[in-house]
Amino acid sequence: MNWKNRDTVTVYSFGGVVAVLVGVVFWNYAQPEWKGYQEEFRELVTRKFGPARARQAPSGIQQIWVKELNRVDRCTTCHLGGDWKGLENAPEPYRSHPKEILDKHPVAKYGCTLCHGGQGYATDTDAAHSVGNTNWGEPLLGGELGKANLISNREALIQVNCNICHRNDRETKGADYINYAKRLVDQKGCYACHTIGKRGGAVGPNLTYIGDLAPEQFDYSRMSGKPSVFGWHVAHFKDPKQAVRETVMPNFGFGSKEAQALAMLVMSWKRTNLPMAYMPGVHIPEAQRTAEEMAKDQQMLTGEGAFFVKKTCFICHDVSSFGIESATKIGPDLAMAYSDVQSRFGRTLEDFLKGPTGTMAVVLSTQIHLTEAERDEAIAKLKVAYQRKTEQDAKNKIAKK
Repeated sequence: MNWKNRDTVTVYSFGGVVAVLVGVVFWNYAQPEWKGYQEEFRELVTRKFGPARARQAPSGIQQIWVKELNRVDRCTTCHLGGDWKGLENAPEPYRSHPKEILDKHPVAKYGCTLCHGGQGYATDTDAAHSVGNTNWGEPLLGGELGKANLISNREALIQVNCNICHRNDRETKGADYINYAKRLVDQKGCYACHTIGKRGGAVGPNLTYIGDLAPEQFDYSRMSGKPSVFGWHVAHFKDPKQAVRETVMPNFGFGSKEAQALAMLVMSWKRTNLPMAYMPGVHIPEAQRTAEEMAKDQQMLTGEGAFFVKKTCFICHDVSSFGIESATKIGPDLAMAYSDVQSRFGRTLEDFLKGPTGTMAVVLSTQIHLTEAERDEAIAKLKVAYQRKTEQDAKNKIAKK
């Protein structure tokens, strides 16, 4: 075969490949994935309800436009059974949506992706669910992600989006993970170190809109498994120092359920521009404090132990003899520090504060900076606190007799 014949074969072969590729493109365009789902839906309805009912099934691309939200969703192109009675146990994507949820969140008003996540414009499964698309920050919050993140309730991740609107509810029906996380925030005293809403401390980062952080803003180098924002938060709650070496956040010993619940909660703390008509009634705002709490705060800020509040020692420590109560109670009661330091470290309190070791060395060098005068003031107050504590204990002992 001479070179001219070889060139002819090459050209024809290349043309054949191009023709095949063009054919595949046109075939996929003529037979998109959603057409197959619609055919299967009509077959399902025919078997269950008869051909007359099947003819009522919609065909073609279905679109929901929520003007108030400027949101377009085409999910119902494939999820055709959302409002059909009798398909409650049908396989996805043909299953009916739970009626009690639709009654409060009608599709015409909320759309689909506001709650479920995913890419509303898309009309094929991979693009619409966006579970593996690292460039789309709002994947479908459903079973696939739940399974990948080892959550016992595979559908629980949708609660992240529930809480964007229901953030100020003390408890939201059906959002058991979020409700549990909100209780943990109160029990563990997260406000002592973090600002959340309009109140809280400044030792740790402001968490008010922590959910707005983009995936690329997290450092995944110290976590195992597939990198994800949810996975990072879970790892951080389980072992803060493993996730962020320089953190002073204590290890609370959270298990998987606690860490997953808290991860969902912080991911839901986002800015929202939803119309007020979409926001549920505010029950107990994050900024609201009871009269007892405000009175206690005032006593701690102005009383004899105010020094330990202003220097943020109370975040981790009680000073019980001065009425200072820590929300976290991570460290020992400082009312006993004068004797406790001696028994634990074999050093006087004065000597220890000049050259602290362990955790206190980190705290006093990075978080709580004491001048020489403040160190002397702390020692003097801790002596008084210890004396008062021993007197109180002695009186309590006599009273019990």
